[in-house]
Amino acid sequence: MLGIYFIGIVFMLISMGVSARLKSKFKKYSQTPLSSGLSGREVAEMMLRDNGITDVKVMSVAGRLTDHYNPADKTVNLSEYVYEARSAAAAAVAAHECGHAVQHAKAYSFLKFRSAMVPALSIASRYMQWIILIGILLLQTTPVPLAIGVALFGLTTLFSFITLPVEFDASKRALAWIDRRGIVTTQEHDMAKDALKWAALTYVVAALGSLATLLYYVSLLMGRRD
Repeated sequence: MLGIYFIGIVFMLISMGVSARLKSKFKKYSQTPLSSGLSGREVAEMMLRDNGITDVKVMSVAGRLTDHYNPADKTVNLSEYVYEARSAAAAAVAAHECGHAVQHAKAYSFLKFRSAMVPALSIASRYMQWIILIGILLLQTTPVPLAIGVALFGLTTLFSFITLPVEFDASKRALAWIDRRGIVTTQEHDMAKDALKWAALTYVVAALGSLATLLYYVSLLMGRRD
C-alpha cells in the first residue's frame, strides 16, 4: 500500500502546484481590463449567437473557477468572478465554456463519448474504492475482486483521458472565435491562451495521476498471478 500512497502524494503535490499557478495567472489576467469592454456574460452570449445556438442559457454560479457547461440542462455556468468581469481571463473562460456548448450542438465525437460514459462512471465511482480495498485484502486468496476493481478504475482513467481532447478542443474553438470576432487584442489573446493552458494542465495532471494509480493496481494484480 505504500506505493499507492507515494503516487498519491506526488500527484497531489503536482496538482496543488498547477492549481496554484492557475489561480495566480487568473488573478493576474483578471486585473487587465478587456479593451472591448465586454463582460464574461456578454462574451458568452455573443459566442452562442454567432454559432446559432439559441437554446443555451448563460447563468451565474457562486465560487471561483467553478465555471462549467452542463449539457443536461443546456446552461453555460459562469462563476461570479467571470460573469460580470471585463478582463482577458473572463473572456477566455466564458468563450471556453461556450466552446463546450458548440461541441454539444455539433455532436463533437469525444464529448458524445464522454457523456455516454457518465452513467457507468457514476456507478463505478461509488463502489470502486471499496472493491479495490477488498481485492487487496483478499489478493492472496483470490484475484477476482481486485480484477473487478482494476476494471472499474480503468473506466475512470479512460474518462479522464477522453476529457483531454474535449477540453483542448473547447479552448481551441474559444481562442479562434475571440480572435475572429475582435474580442481581444494580440496581447489579450496571449493572456487568454496562457490562462486556458494552465486550466488544461489541471486535467492533464489528473489524467496522468489516474494512469499511474491504475498501473500500480495492475502491477499488484499481475504480481499475484505470477
